[in-house]
Amino acid sequence: MEKLHEILRTALKFKASDVHLKVGVPPIVRVDGKLYPLKKISRLDPMAVETFADIMTNSAQKKHLREFHEIDLGYGVSGLGRFRVNIYRQRGTLVIAMRVITSEILDFKALNMPPVVEKMIAEQRRGLILVTGVTGSGKTTTLAAMIDYINTHRSENIITIEDPIEYLHTDRLSLINQREVGFDTTSFSLALRAALRQDPDVLLVGEMRDLETVEIALTAAETGHLVLSTLHTVDAVESINRIVSVFPPYQQPQVRHQLASILRGVISQRLIERCDRKGRVPAVEILVSTAMVRECIADPDKTVDIKEAIVKGHTIYGMQSFDQSVLSLYRKGLISFDEALKQSSNPDDFLLKVKGVSSSSDTTWEAFDQTQEELSEEESAPARDPEIERFAK
Repeated sequence: MEKLHEILRTALKFKASDVHLKVGVPPIVRVDGKLYPLKKISRLDPMAVETFADIMTNSAQKKHLREFHEIDLGYGVSGLGRFRVNIYRQRGTLVIAMRVITSEILDFKALNMPPVVEKMIAEQRRGLILVTGVTGSGKTTTLAAMIDYINTHRSENIITIEDPIEYLHTDRLSLINQREVGFDTTSFSLALRAALRQDPDVLLVGEMRDLETVEIALTAAETGHLVLSTLHTVDAVESINRIVSVFPPYQQPQVRHQLASILRGVISQRLIERCDRKGRVPAVEILVSTAMVRECIADPDKTVDIKEAIVKGHTIYGMQSFDQSVLSLYRKGLISFDEALKQSSNPDDFLLKVKGVSSSSDTTWEAFDQTQEELSEEESAPARDPEIERFAK
């Protein structure tokens, strides 16, 4: 146990987000998105990894691991913190992947979220809000901030269904019950169906993985509850298509109309390395439900037009595209030019925007540019990245 805790203490000292324990190599940690070996700790042998897995699991989990060769679980260490753990087998030996869960729940400002995210969670009492992104993009952290905001400002009955529980919430104004799949319930769908009979105001579904869970979540949002959930999708358009595609073709037109009426917003995020090397900052696409967006969701031929609606909806609704978010982060001096160009959806158009050259699509950016100019008057302008000169010539 002491060796495991030594590894975790070292990982936390380096502010790692993940720890990988594999036979034949030293412990590997992920810091700011990159993998590094802990060279001062010897290579792990099969017995060491088996011992680590034995420490983290109870008898039921050991049985599950023997039968299915992989398991998700939560692991807490007094004085260190909590970790989301996945144990699995590869080439006959165990591998352990651990995600570090910070004990502190950060607010939206500390997470560098646009103000519209707080506005969205403050104003919405029913419907569906999705937080999407690839694995490791901070979806769970954003959801925790949402639950914490509600808990601080409203008196609600909040039920979360998670696999596993990551952030621990303490009752303040709200009553919060956190249920973990595998311990408190057998599945997302079963827990979600039961939650509708538990007088909830807010339901958090860790992930909408299957048809039954999606179906119940949509029904819950339709019947007056606020449902928060995640999808492993890269943007709002893909999120909508993913939900619709879960259903058989004959149901999809009905689902589109249902989704159009209940969807309140989609927050899609990616983490980008800061230019000061002090961690990462989220680039965030924000979709807010408007009459035009609802029409685009209901009509499959118009769903692709949601991208343009997002770009145009910045001033009135607070929406923003990924490229607008990336440009804002660059102008604030938070990310480098090279990183901004790499992360942009359309590098050529993005380069024109940075250089101040008009393009045929500039009319959709006018409101965003005006807002950014107003912000720049209030803040001191960041130093211009010298790397831009290579592209400006």
